[in-house]
Amino acid sequence: MLVVLVVLGIVSGLGVALVAPGERDVQVREARRFAGALEYAAARAQWRNERLGVSAGHGTVRYWRRDDTGERWLPVADDDVLAAQVLAPPLDAAAVAYAGRAVSPDATVPLRASGRNEPLAFAFATPRFRTLVELDPLNRAAITGPLALEP
Repeated sequence: MLVVLVVLGIVSGLGVALVAPGERDVQVREARRFAGALEYAAARAQWRNERLGVSAGHGTVRYWRRDDTGERWLPVADDDVLAAQVLAPPLDAAAVAYAGRAVSPDATVPLRASGRNEPLAFAFATPRFRTLVELDPLNRAAITGPLALEP
């Protein structure tokens, strides 16, 4: 009976390890989701002739729209694709670069209505891995990583 319990414990432990996604898998999935949403946001800005923005930090990715005066960013509330996305811990995201320059990690990066956007980059990171999502001037997203971080 004891041997059966030990075997069942080992099998269930292996099953949980195989089914539960690792932080690397979660990071890749979220980076792909973000890349698709970023391309969609750039296209939407053109279609609707509106200025959108994207920011990340504190475990959340948010999309913004300029108000009618052009002075304030307001959250995009009318689009499920661009709804605020809470990332699974320990994953976090941050802005890295805009127009070839480093930016504050919590910066709101603009997407122009003209479709002529500056290159931009966001990083998705866990304690062990980092993935970079970049948008080029033609609004094509590219994913680099995940790359293992130095211990």
